[in-house]
Amino acid sequence: QNNPLTDAELDRLGEFLAACAGGDAMNVEDLDGFFAALVGGPEVVMPSEYLPEVFGGTDAHEFGSLEEANEILALLMRHWNDIAGTLTRGEVYLPILLQDENGIPQGNDWARGFMRGVKMCDGWAELIADEERGGCMVPVLMLYHENDPDPEMRPAQIRAEQRETVIE
Repeated sequence: QNNPLTDAELDRLGEFLAACAGGDAMNVEDLDGFFAALVGGPEVVMPSEYLPEVFGGTDAHEFGSLEEANEILALLMRHWNDIAGTLTRGEVYLPILLQDENGIPQGNDWARGFMRGVKMCDGWAELIADEERGGCMVPVLMLYHENDPDPEMRPAQIRAEQRETVIE
């Protein structure tokens, strides 16, 4: 049974992640893409492996209390289970995309999170390299590399009217 996080719960999770030491924790959009890649990926990644990525390192998060630890971990697991339940039923999973200052979802953080998840599973490389099946990754890679510091990696600029199509 899916029990998706409410907006208030997503906000709470986002606030906790933003407060993690070092500033390298994921935001909720990164987290959503990351979990989507791990849940839909070809191999199991254990929480002990992926939680440090979520929190920005092994020493980057400190819970204020046992209650806070239980709350945050429960929110993370519910979000994981929501994605897993949706994909298991063969339904379309709609990503969580934060909006920019103009109210437009960019999708870059989601793609960045997704690719972080891809890098944790060796089996993803086979799909990306497959000429028949790898095409589904092109939009994710476009958003992932859109602001790449290496100009050779950047795709052609994604125009505003194209962005919605790329995200879909």
